[in-house]
Parts: sequence; C-alpha cells; structure tokens
Amino acid sequence: MPWIVGVSGASGTPYAAAVLRALLDAGESVDLVVSRASRLTLLDETGISFRDAHWRDDLREWLARGADGKPGTFAADLAGEGDRVRYWAAGDLAAGPSSGSYATKGMLIVPASTACVAGVALGLSKDLLQRAASVTLKERRPLVVTVRETPLNGQTLRHLVALDEAGASVVPASPAFYAGATHIQDLVDFVAGRVLDAAGVGHGLYRRWKGEIGGGSRPPA
Repeated sequence: MPWIVGVSGASGTPYAAAVLRALLDAGESVDLVVSRASRLTLLDETGISFRDAHWRDDLREWLARGADGKPGTFAADLAGEGDRVRYWAAGDLAAGPSSGSYATKGMLIVPASTACVAGVALGLSKDLLQRAASVTLKERRPLVVTVRETPLNGQTLRHLVALDEAGASVVPASPAFYAGATHIQDLVDFVAGRVLDAAGVGHGLYRRWKGEIGGGSRPPA
C-alpha cells in the first residue's frame, strides 16, 4: 500500500522533496498530489515547472535538487523507482485517494499551508489533496500535517487543534540544532525526519538525541 504525499501551497518545497526521497529510500510506494498553489511555490523556490503531462521529468529534477537550490545534489533516477510513484492531478476528484476503499497507509501533507489546514479541518474537500486528507481521517489512517507558517493566528491554531482532536499529527516545520546541523539541508532533513517519525517510517535523516550534552557540536560518528 502507498503513502499519499500532498504538497500544498506553503513555502517549503524542499521539505516535500526530502520526505519523498526518504520514502523511496525506505522502499515505500507513494501517491503524489501537488496542489495548484504549490506549483507556484515550487516554481518560485526552485525554478521548476511541475506539469501534469511531464510530471516524471519534473519530479526527477525536483528530487535531485538540494535545499540550497543546487541541481544534481541527489541521485534521482526514477527509472527503477517510477513504478512506486503514482501522480494524481489535484483537480481529479475521481482519483483513487478520493475514496475510502482505496487502500493506503496514510497521508503526509508536506508542507501544509494555513489554507490547506483550514480546508482539511473544516472538511471542505475543495480539491483532491483536501479530499484525500478527509478520507484519511474518516478511515482512521495516519495523517501528518506539516504546517509551515509564522506567526500563527488564533483561527489557524483552532484549526490545528481540531485536526489534533480528529486524530492527525501536527508536525510544525521547526528545525532543531541539537543534531549538529552544518548545512541548510541538515535543517530540512531534520523536519522531514520528524514527519517520517510521526508516520512510523524508518529513516536516517538526522542524528537522534542520546542524552549527551554537547553532542550536537561533535561530528557525526
């Protein structure tokens, strides 16, 4: 069964790329939904146009790019992994993830804009991303929402509480420094790793806390 990965319009497309790479590295299958607004964010942050008709080529370029914007940072040959990635257009409300009978392991929304948070909390299902999230909640499957916004107003906070009460895991895109980050990619990988922790997917994206003060200032073993 696949994990659904939804990418909404918030800044933070490198988080989504890190999560997608880690899921594929872990041998997981992915159903990918990229919202219309997130295409503008992706274009702004990376210069990549994500096109329905050329999604494999565009995804390959996206996953190869580092958090600093440098192309070719990661190997992203989808030739052997393409069978484990399925793309669904955000406007396709007849897509597999729109139904509870479509079996998945759960859904990760990375990043999640405040508009996406509101839509999911209120059950609006205005596009496939929001509908898939609503289905994930009603079927009692894991839903991880990685909100990327600051500051948060009271309305968004209430929506996040509603999602928590509905069973979702709210994982703010808040990087930590105890893991010994030396590069922007390390900070991105920490957030991606915490998203995968919430979903119960194994990874090696960051150095975990072991109760040793000063561990973050030492080189990784």
